[in-house]
Amino acid sequence: MNPNLLPYPSLPAERIGIHPPVELPAAIRLGTVHLTVASLDRSLSFYEGVLGFQRLRRTPAADGQLATAELGVAGRPDDVLVALYEQPDARPVPRRGRLGIYHFALLLPTRADLGRFLRHAQALGVHVGSSDHRYSEATYLTDPDGFTVEVYRDRPRAEWWVSAKGEIQAALDPLDAVGVLQAAGTTAWQGLPAGTTMGHLHFYTGDLAQAAAFYHEALGFDVMTWSLPGALFVAAGGYHHHLGLNVWAAGSPAATAADARLLRWELWWPDAATRDAAAGRLQAAGYPVEPTATGPLVADPWGIRLLLRAEPSA
Repeated sequence: MNPNLLPYPSLPAERIGIHPPVELPAAIRLGTVHLTVASLDRSLSFYEGVLGFQRLRRTPAADGQLATAELGVAGRPDDVLVALYEQPDARPVPRRGRLGIYHFALLLPTRADLGRFLRHAQALGVHVGSSDHRYSEATYLTDPDGFTVEVYRDRPRAEWWVSAKGEIQAALDPLDAVGVLQAAGTTAWQGLPAGTTMGHLHFYTGDLAQAAAFYHEALGFDVMTWSLPGALFVAAGGYHHHLGLNVWAAGSPAATAADARLLRWELWWPDAATRDAAAGRLQAAGYPVEPTATGPLVADPWGIRLLLRAEPSA
C-alpha cells in the first residue's frame, strides 16, 4: 500500500471528498431502478433464476401501459429494487454504445453472501466478471438485454483508504475468488438475502464537467473519487459512491425509446422538505423539474431521468 495513503477513518468527515455548497443528507438512499426490456419472460428467468430476485408483482399490459414485473427481496413486499417494463423488439444494449445506464449494483450484506452467489452463478455456467475495488469486492454479469448488473459486498469503512487530499482510493485489482468462495461455507444460495439494497448506479455521460454541474453542484452529492481516468464517483454520507459518472462512451448517442434503456431511477430523501429543496436547486440551475404524483422528476443533460422521493412522515 502506498505510504502516502491514510486509513479512511483517520480524516474528519469534512476533509473526505469535495463538498458542494449544499450537501445531500447522509440518510438518502437509492430506490427503484426502472428498465425497459424486450421480453419479461426472458428477463425474469435471469433476474429470478440467476440473480435471485423475488418477484413481488407482475402486471399485464392494459390501457396503453406496458406489462411490468416488480422485483425485490423475500419478506419486503413494498421495497421494489428493480421494475421491468416489457417493450417487445427493444434493441439490446451495445457495449459502450449509448449514453445512459452502464450498470446498477446490488449490495449484499456480507462476504459470505457474495461467496454463495458466486458459487451459485458458477454452477449455472453463467459468465461472471469480477474485481477488487479496495473498498468492495464485486462480481459482474450481463442480463439478456445487455444491461450490466454488479453484485458486490462492501469492506468495513475501517479498511478503506483515502489520500491526504481526502480522495477515497479505488482499484481494479483481481478478486480473491478463492477467499470469497471459502467465506460462503457450506450454506447454499437461497436468493438475494434480506439485507440486500441498491448499492449504486453507474452512468455513461457525455461530459464530466456537465455531469458534475448536475449531480454535484446542483443536486448535492460529494465527489469522492476524481483521479480515475474519465470518471467521477459521487456519494452522500461518506460512502465510496452512490453514482459513477464516466465519459467512456462519449460521442455515442443517448438511448432512445426504441432501445432497452433506463426509464428512470429513484433517490429517496428522509423528508419532503429536503427533497423539495433539492428540486428547487435543480430548477434554479436550469434543469426543468416536472411535478408528478410520486415526486419531482428531472433529467440530466443526457436524458437520464431522476425521480425525487420522500420517506413517509411518521
